[in-house]
Amino acid sequence: MTASPPATDAPPAQYADLRALVVNCTLKRSPETSNTQGLIDRSTGIMDQQGVHVDVVRAVDHDIATGVWPDMREHGWETDAWPELYRQVMAADILVLAGPIWLGDNSSVMKRVIERLYACSSLLNDAGQYAYYGRVGGCLITGNEDGVKHCAMNVLYSLQHLGYTIPPQADAGWIGEAGPGPSYLDPGSGGPENDFTNRNTHFMTWNLLHLARALKDLGGIPAHGNQRTAWDAGCRRDHENPEHR
Repeated sequence: MTASPPATDAPPAQYADLRALVVNCTLKRSPETSNTQGLIDRSTGIMDQQGVHVDVVRAVDHDIATGVWPDMREHGWETDAWPELYRQVMAADILVLAGPIWLGDNSSVMKRVIERLYACSSLLNDAGQYAYYGRVGGCLITGNEDGVKHCAMNVLYSLQHLGYTIPPQADAGWIGEAGPGPSYLDPGSGGPENDFTNRNTHFMTWNLLHLARALKDLGGIPAHGNQRTAWDAGCRRDHENPEHR
């Protein structure tokens, strides 16, 4: 059995040409303190050190309409901030959805963001694939009640279903005692010092960087066997037409 090489301080690649978007799905508007933002800062601090361009958006600060169309202004809504946010989504190699636990589940803001991502999932890229192909996704969860893994499963399943590529250990989270109890940034919570959370956040961030680097160098997911345009045109080489058997 071959021994693993020793860890080094030097990253295996450069990441300064990558872009990351973190969407904070807290229920608290700015400038109110967001415990989720405290955990986000752990992850983005690593990205910043590697020269990654990072944008952090607090979704509740934006007038994101409810619905599953790319622009809800075309479906009766007077305003919709999503089209502008979608441009940021598409400019990013890495998308991290972060949010709190409420009643053991993701916040209503998280659900709305995922719904609007879904609204654009049928759009195609230049290769005829679904638009989110070639991007990587992860999630961060905070709370003072159980549900980190449940929330992460929901987010990561949603992202991969929409076309994002999910690396190993693509989630991290922190919960205090089953509520009511201290939140992540509360004095004495132990959140920022928690080794388990810090380790998983560290691993998640680096795995996102590694996979985003690999996909960018590859030119995205190879466009073979996954092109909606080809399928609609009848190119189904792996599915014989029974009429010709």
